[in-house]
Amino acid sequence: MHLGILTGGGDVPGLNPAIKAVVSEAFARGWRVTGFRRGWAGPVNTDPKNLEATAGARMVLTPENVRGIDRTGGTILHTSRTNPSRMTAADLPDFLSHRAPASGSGKIDITDHVLTVLDALEIDVLIAIGGDDTLSYASRIHREGAKAMCIPKTMDNDVFGTDYCIGFSTCVTRSVELINRLRTPVGSHERLLVVEMFGRNCGLTALMAGYLADADRTLIAEVPFHLDRLAEMLSKDRAASVSNYAMTVVSEGASVIGEEIIETGSADAYGHRKLGGIGDRVGQGLKERTGINVMVQNLGYLLRAGAPDAVDLMVPKNYGIMTVQLIEAGSTGLMVAVEDGCYTTKPADISMQGKRRVNVENMYDIGEYRPRSANLIGTPMYLR
Repeated sequence: MHLGILTGGGDVPGLNPAIKAVVSEAFARGWRVTGFRRGWAGPVNTDPKNLEATAGARMVLTPENVRGIDRTGGTILHTSRTNPSRMTAADLPDFLSHRAPASGSGKIDITDHVLTVLDALEIDVLIAIGGDDTLSYASRIHREGAKAMCIPKTMDNDVFGTDYCIGFSTCVTRSVELINRLRTPVGSHERLLVVEMFGRNCGLTALMAGYLADADRTLIAEVPFHLDRLAEMLSKDRAASVSNYAMTVVSEGASVIGEEIIETGSADAYGHRKLGGIGDRVGQGLKERTGINVMVQNLGYLLRAGAPDAVDLMVPKNYGIMTVQLIEAGSTGLMVAVEDGCYTTKPADISMQGKRRVNVENMYDIGEYRPRSANLIGTPMYLR
């Protein structure tokens, strides 16, 4: 058995433990593993007619070269947001330049090339680790005849069909630590603090960070907010604080009522523009309305940096073990998942069948801009 494996989209702590688990389990069965570098760019940049010349797009994985990778964050395979179904002329390697769109600015689908590469390398099953975009493409190639398996990963914990995605626990753990550290300067200067963090469409990371760090107010992607109301609330929160400060946590995808979500730059291969800037918008609005100085901190890549916590060691390791066990049993076209606290599987295309969002009715007080737990009985440990 020959397995392929790749990591796509943003990096998160926990990817390396999943890779190591797959390799360890595969070699225990006498199988071999090839890692594709830079997500879907790996097969894109592999020339099936000249595998040796394009060997840099791949990495032979063995127990020896993955031995210590679970102690570090990121991914040894590197990553990208490449989408083989929407390639531009600039994205194509030289050996595929003849397939560039005639207009020079259009998009081209080279899925047939990806399938040919997997055949040329004699990959029996390809394992894709990523979020909605990476996994949706994996499910597509499975439908088109290349056996694939999916492992969910996002710091936002927003892949539909699972209660847990690799990276979420470390993101929340690090967020709480950093938010509590920021109490020192904001309290010393008696200011308001705005902390911006991940959450394009799903505000779960901000919700959990605000909930656990006991922030005064939390703004999530699912619920647009009034700046006037927020300013009034935070002014009262600050006045009631012994240290004379107050803070709000905000999802990068949150928006002021009547305003658009703040995006910058060109869309990536999956149609997403870069988010970021709502923290500055909120900070400016609060300063104008209250006259109080405001500190704005975007946690950004600090949440992706460093080693995984215990949960992001355990779950990725178990996801990797499960995936190999399922392949050994003859099962493919699946996504490994956690549901109601138990490991399970879902169809590979489950991520395209719905949207995972905060259960606002049960987990958020719209009037107070605060997390709440209306009913914890029967709720999964990773609240949703």
